[in-house]
Amino acid sequence: MNMFSKATYISRRKSLKSKIQTGLLLFLGNDESSINFKDNWYPFRQDSTFLYFFGIDIPGLAAIIDIDEDKEIIFGDDRSVEDSVWIGSTPGIHELAAAVGVTLTLPKSEVSTILLKSSKRGVHYLPPFRPENKQKISEWLKIDQTETSVGASVDFIKAVVSLRSFKSSDEIIEINKAIDITVDMHLAVMKMARAGLKEYELAGVVHRKAIESGGQLAYPLILTINGQILHNHFQGNTLKDGNMVLCDAGAETDLHYAGDLTRTFPVGANFSNQQKEIYQIVLDAHLSAIAALKPGVRFIDVHLVACRKLAEGLKSIGLMKGNVEDAVDHGAHALFFQCGLGHMMGLDVHDMEDLGEQYVGYTEELRKSTQFGIKSLRLGKTLEKDFVLTVEPGIYFIPELIDLWHGENRHSDYINYENLMKYRAFGGIRVEDNFVITKDNAQMLGKPLPRTIDDIQDVRNESLNDKLFGVFRLPR
Repeated sequence: MNMFSKATYISRRKSLKSKIQTGLLLFLGNDESSINFKDNWYPFRQDSTFLYFFGIDIPGLAAIIDIDEDKEIIFGDDRSVEDSVWIGSTPGIHELAAAVGVTLTLPKSEVSTILLKSSKRGVHYLPPFRPENKQKISEWLKIDQTETSVGASVDFIKAVVSLRSFKSSDEIIEINKAIDITVDMHLAVMKMARAGLKEYELAGVVHRKAIESGGQLAYPLILTINGQILHNHFQGNTLKDGNMVLCDAGAETDLHYAGDLTRTFPVGANFSNQQKEIYQIVLDAHLSAIAALKPGVRFIDVHLVACRKLAEGLKSIGLMKGNVEDAVDHGAHALFFQCGLGHMMGLDVHDMEDLGEQYVGYTEELRKSTQFGIKSLRLGKTLEKDFVLTVEPGIYFIPELIDLWHGENRHSDYINYENLMKYRAFGGIRVEDNFVITKDNAQMLGKPLPRTIDDIQDVRNESLNDKLFGVFRLPR
């Protein structure tokens, strides 16, 4: 089992304890989850906050930090001989706990006893997102399941966010590793794609790259010729010349740190003139947003920099009109850019979102917008050194949304619907990279992945020429 050093976990827990005044902190590890019968499980993924503070990557665990008594306990049961027949043996719970600096272990059945005995001092827990963990909290604390999310500790949430938001040098090394693998996944797809292949054939290469590097996918793969569907997980289409492929894929390392990149490229050797036009607008917005990244800047303002750049570009080709500032203020650009510019990234690809977007991406003073488009921005608050985040502008021509807005004549002062109809079946383009905020600005993480029109077309031309002359082989 791969872990950081014992000192890392001890230090993280010490920092956490300094932020909570009294009571017990309850950590729920995840359990195995069955697919279609009890012993046929989904791939196990440990809870990220449990990993951050305790590092043990096996199912069936819980932990308590008793602030008042300065006591740390890991709860779990050693595997029986019968268990080992089916799933192999692992070190005992006491041995695993010692590896992360915890000396006291108890059977899982003791959790409820400890919690109820000390409940007058207060039990802090984080919002449960898995049904089985809601059930545990309900049973252990004797509360109704419907009230488990409401009872989550805001102090505990804020304390965890205040620690996990800042990535250590060891974490940056791991994230760079994840992004390097992610780059290899994208390059393999970019080199393999050709007319006649199915999307799922390309998806198989992405999965293989992630697994052969010792990890997994960080999130369900988006690989599609219908890039206008923001979270499109269908992969049954056949690639045709004139299509573009949007690939949004990220690797997760064996320590569960994530990468998250998106590239859009032509199925043929080159983008069409119309595709180049839109691609360059997206890339210009991407570069403008990157240039705006630095400590002390609110990410919501970086998002708006990208929105204005997108609107300027769309105006230059006749799809938007009027004053760009006013268009963005009124949300007219959201017909083309319906989502947020980026999000925090780390142990979760959308880091800590299970704790609540308002706590992770916003503050008491800065609340989430309710305006269409910007309401989907997961990160708005002021950037600080050692934050890791994504920058991923896009332009998406969604026929259903175009028809709705056109029918309502919505934002007609800013949108040229007559010209827009020529793009109704265009699809979508996104460009995404990952960054760490430094002392003065931001640094791109991972090795470079082609993103300019010329660089992408160079990869496509070289790849297709190889296939033309009979030297095509599965990229390694």
